[in-house]
Order: sequence, then structure tokens, then C-alpha cells
Amino acid sequence: MAPSRCVTDSMPPSTATPEVEENDFRPFFVLHKASSRRKDRTPTAQTKLCKTNELSSSPQSVKKLGGSITEECDLHLFQQLQIEAFDTVWAKIESTIKDVLRDLNASVFNNIQQWVLECFNTTKLLGQHTIAEATRSFPVLNNTTPGQLFTAFVVTRNIEFVDDILTFEELGHFLKSHGCHVAKLSSLEFSLKNGIAGCLKALLREFVGCVIDSADISILASWYREQVNYNKPLVLIINDLGRCSGSVLTDFILMLSEWIIKVPIIFIFGVATTVDTPRNILPSHALERLCPSSFMLGTPAERMDAVVEAVLVKHCSMFSIGHKVAVFLRNYFINQDGTITSFIRALKVACLLHFSMEPLSLINGRALAGDQKEGKFAVSPETLLKYIDELPLYARNQIADHHTKRSTAEGLSELVTTQKLWSTAVLCLYEAGKYRRVRLLDLFCEALSQDLYLSRGPDYHVGNERYCGLSSTSDPCQQYSIMQSGGYIGQIARNVRDLPAGMLYQLIENWEKLTADISEIHDKLKVLQSSVRCEDGKSPRKSSKDNPKKYASRISVNTDKDARMTNSQAIAFLDYLVGNFLKPIEGMPFHEILCFKNVEKLQLVLIGDPRRRIQVDLLEFHKILRCGCCSKNGNALLPSRHDSSIMYSLAQEHGDLINLHDWFQSFRTIVLQNKNKRKQNSKQSPQPKKRKAINGSVDQNEASIQARFCKAVTELQITGLVRMPSKRRPDFAQRIAFGL
Repeated sequence: MAPSRCVTDSMPPSTATPEVEENDFRPFFVLHKASSRRKDRTPTAQTKLCKTNELSSSPQSVKKLGGSITEECDLHLFQQLQIEAFDTVWAKIESTIKDVLRDLNASVFNNIQQWVLECFNTTKLLGQHTIAEATRSFPVLNNTTPGQLFTAFVVTRNIEFVDDILTFEELGHFLKSHGCHVAKLSSLEFSLKNGIAGCLKALLREFVGCVIDSADISILASWYREQVNYNKPLVLIINDLGRCSGSVLTDFILMLSEWIIKVPIIFIFGVATTVDTPRNILPSHALERLCPSSFMLGTPAERMDAVVEAVLVKHCSMFSIGHKVAVFLRNYFINQDGTITSFIRALKVACLLHFSMEPLSLINGRALAGDQKEGKFAVSPETLLKYIDELPLYARNQIADHHTKRSTAEGLSELVTTQKLWSTAVLCLYEAGKYRRVRLLDLFCEALSQDLYLSRGPDYHVGNERYCGLSSTSDPCQQYSIMQSGGYIGQIARNVRDLPAGMLYQLIENWEKLTADISEIHDKLKVLQSSVRCEDGKSPRKSSKDNPKKYASRISVNTDKDARMTNSQAIAFLDYLVGNFLKPIEGMPFHEILCFKNVEKLQLVLIGDPRRRIQVDLLEFHKILRCGCCSKNGNALLPSRHDSSIMYSLAQEHGDLINLHDWFQSFRTIVLQNKNKRKQNSKQSPQPKKRKAINGSVDQNEASIQARFCKAVTELQITGLVRMPSKRRPDFAQRIAFGL
């Protein structure tokens, strides 16, 4: 069915009938004005139809038409495959991000769940009430004193709460899975417009599950008394406390504190910055009804590092970015709103641009969609060659012959393997940088820099000689290039040099876990571990013949010497990683297939330049509308163009000041081009016309042209391209935007 649809869509417009052409209103024809008379267009369409029929009768034209239809169908298929590949890759990235954030908050969620159970058990100790008491429409109080509401303040430490929406949704699902009744209300529910009645209706809708018109909390008490709902905690989550109305929230808290025995609700508030936020919103008598506890979520920087590690460093989808794109995304995260949501949105745009601009990027989606064995990070050249052969013709044309296909498959397989080694080296550096609080996003940007890699020089990228000859040097720390390098990598090396023995041993154990499945690196780490054990086993034992003072001094000297030697060996291991495996992807062959590095395109999409975009659309409208008359004439001023486009094109002939009279006359001349031609043709017709009717139509045309002129000037003013005349110069408009 797909080829038939392509053939229908690819038919030239000249083969359509005039009626179909007149009524074929496509989205890009909306701004294009049709001619005033249908009779003027009909002969032209019929002429084109006859010419097409004459051409179609020859076999060469039939062959040419069939080739164009095939190419267009192949291009349509290629675009569909691009969309499918992007959907596959981004679905993998998105699911990975959700899993990472969920695992990052798992410990905090477990603590909150245990706290909810403890609070619920404490509430039940206040007293059990009978069914008659539970069904009354007024609260049940013990000793006529209102109870306290157990309240958890979850500090998110985010400036914007857009990242917290997903966090509290995950918290709600987690508590529901552990047997709690959960209601999630936004800060908009606690506004002066909704009032206490709106809060109650929203609360009933969340717990009861249906729309209830009456704002009566006794309905919730009766619902909770049912056998299915009873004896389970009631948890109310409000994601952003700082945006709630203080008066409405105060009344809500005071009311629920009186119903604490019938309706044992437990509050969970999301707090953006500090725990002191409730004191700035709620009065003292409302704070007395709360029994607070606080929980801390991970900082935005910690969550960002976790996302970068799972998506960009470990390459969960084989998609990667270049150095300039990584720096732009980091600055976009820091300078914009500092939210992970904005970073993920920018990464999604980069992924979409990559699949739309690189034809061979379909291999990425095919390789990801294929069945991969667990722990298998390398893709064989035979598998990649099969994916290349399955590509559509438009993508296969990028590869000349079978030899090129084979070399491309082998290069991609080697690229994937090298990227795994690069990822392991970055993670080992990051593990050592945690002691100095180095952020993975900063280290990731530095590890992608091709300039820094080339600046290390050819002597830096060595084999095993320097690493194997480590233990024979007297002052080994100063001979490694990693110690003299700047940036975050140099800071990490100098920090490893000063690490205590206990932290260094723990670091080596963490390195062993990271390199367990990488034999090239794990073998070198075993050498480091064996040398550390050997040095540790050389510690002298106490002899009865030795003097105690000399023995103690000898132990301290040997211990310091062994510690320096162990630290130097760890630095040598990092030097080996940086010199052999920290090669950026942009310096590898065939990296364009997996790596997106067009930062200018990404910046234009995310930040944009709206004024420049408006100017380009007004001047080059024919590239968007794709109408026949405008495409043939290019930038020629035709009356069929949109009025705003004509006006702005005429404004290019003026300087910073535009004379309104000259502007209008030029606009009037262009608009009346077809009408003047029709007047010349009408002079040859013998039919008499009344002078009054002619004068009336002329006045009407002049008024409509003036109205169109004023409307076009107003549109240019709204878009910020033209400033209206002032009292000082009423006959001149001022241009604001110049050039593109």
C-alpha cells in the first residue's frame, strides 16, 4: 500500500483538473491569495494539461516519470525509517533516564515509606472509634483537643519545580505499591480562587475516584471506614509548598487536624530550597498542628551526573555528541533554568537533528533494535554489514561499493569498541574525582575535547613501557604528563597523589568493579593491585634485638615511602588510561554516523533568532509556500504575494527612514499590475459601461488598497521590524531591523 500512496502524492500538479487545483488548499497555501477570476487560470491549466499529455506519450518521458516516482517513494520510505529509528533510540534514552532517577531516589523513598508506617501506627494509638462515631458528620476528638498532622518536608533543592513533578509522581506510585492511599494535589489547588471548597473537592476526587459536587469531608470519612479502604495510610502529596496560598492552606490544615481520628491523613510537602519555607507561609497556630520531619533529595548536580553517566558516558543507545555540543548543553543547563528537564529536552532535539541530517544514522536504530546479548558491548562487522544492506536506496547511495560497505562496517565495530574503552577510562577518572567533588558533566566535556587530546603531544600516547617501569623510579610522580596537564584531569591526578592509604585502597577496589569486563584495562589494574599487596607485605616485623626507638622510626619512614610509591602507581594507572584510551570520538573514523556535533543548528533551534527568522520568511516566502508563480519568478514582486511580504521587500529599498507616500505608491503599483492589464484588454470589448459604476469601483479599489497597506504596516510593527510614525515626523516610518 505504501508505493501506491507515494505515486498518488508524487503526481505533478499540472495533471490535476482545474476544479481540483482550485480547491486543493494545502497548509502552505493559506497565506497565498488566489486570483480574482477563475477564468484567467483555467486556460493556463488546460494548456499545461495538454503539454503533459503530449510529453507522457513518449517512452522517454514515461521512463523519466517512473524514475522520479521511484526516487520520491524511496525518499518517503527513508523519512519514515528515520522517524522510527529516532523513536527507538529516544525511547531507550528516556527509559534509561527514568530508571536512573528512580534508583537515585530509591533510598529516600524507602525512608519516607518507613516514616509513613510509623506515623500511621502512632495515629491509631490515639483511639479507636465505633461505627456510629465514624458515620457522624462532625469530627471525633479525644480530650477535646485537636490532633497533630504528621508532615514530611521533602527538600528538592531545585529553583524550578518542573523537575519535581516526575519525582513526586514516582513517589506516589511507590507509596501506592506499598499499600497506601495516595492523593497528589498541585499548588494551583490551594489558591484564593479555589478556596477551601475547591481543595476539598480535589481531595475527594483523588481519594474517592469520582467527581463530587459537595465539599464535605464526612464523605471521605465514610469512604475510609469501608472494609476495603480501612486500615491503610492516607497520604496527601503537595508538590510545591512555596506556591500555595497561605490562608487557604491554613484553613485546610486546621480542618484536617480536627478530623485526624476519622481521617488519618499524612502530609508530604515538596519544598524547593530550605525547611524554613513553611514559617514564611503558615502562621504559628497552623504550624502547631503539624508534626514535621524532613527528607533530602539529591541535588540537581548529582542527578545530572547520574543522567550523563547512564546516557552519554555509558552510551546506552550508541548515540553520542561532540565537544562543542556538550559544552553548549552544559552552559544551557547552567545559564537557563538549571533543570534536568531543559537538559533532556535539548538532548532530545540534538538526537532528532542527528537522525534528520545524517542518512547513515539509521544503522544506530537498527543496531539498537536488534537483539543484543547481555554484556555484549561490541557489534560485529557482519551484523553491521547486514544492517547496511537493509538500508533504503537513499541511504545506501552514501556508500559507493561493497568494499566501502565492508570498511564502514569494520570501522563502526571498532568505533563502538573504542567508545566502550573511552567510557571506562572516563568513569575511572570520575571515581577518583569524587574525592575532589569533580562533576561528571565537566569531566565529560573535557574528555571530549579534541584540542586537549592533540595538545598532549605524540610522546604522551605510549604503550606499556612507562607503566611497566613504574616501580623502579625514585620520584615517579613528576615524570607523568597527567601531573603537568591542566583542567579537571590534572586536578584528579594531583588529588590521587595526596590521598591517604585507606581512601586509595577503596579507590582501587572501585576501579576493579568498573573494569571487570574490560580485559585491556583490568589486566593493568591487577598489576597495580599486586604491587600494592607486595608493598603492604614488606612492612617489617618487630625483632627482639632491635632498639624500640629505632624500630618505630624505621616503621614510619618505610610507611611514608610505601604510601608515596602506592600513590605514584595509581597515578601511573591513570596516566595509562588517559594516554591510551581517552581518545575523543570526533577523532575516530565514521564518527559522523553516531555523533552529533552541529552546535549551530542546535543553538538555532533551542535559542533561536525570531526576528531574523521573520525577515527570512518574508523575503524568501516562495521556499515555504512553493506556489508555481512565485517559485518561477523567485524574488520578483508579484501581486499574488502576501501584503506583508511585499511591504517588507519594498522597505529594503529605503534606509532607516521610509517615506510613507512613496511606500504606498510602490505598493499600489504592484497590487494593480493585473488590474491594469485587464483594463487594457477590456478596452477592446464593445460592451458599454456606465461611468458612475466605473467611478464607484475605482473608489472602492483605492479604499481597499489603503486598508491593506495599513494592515501590512501594522503587521510589520507587531513583528518588531518597523516603528510607526511619530509626531515629529508623521510622514516617515522607521526601520528597526537591518540585514540578516
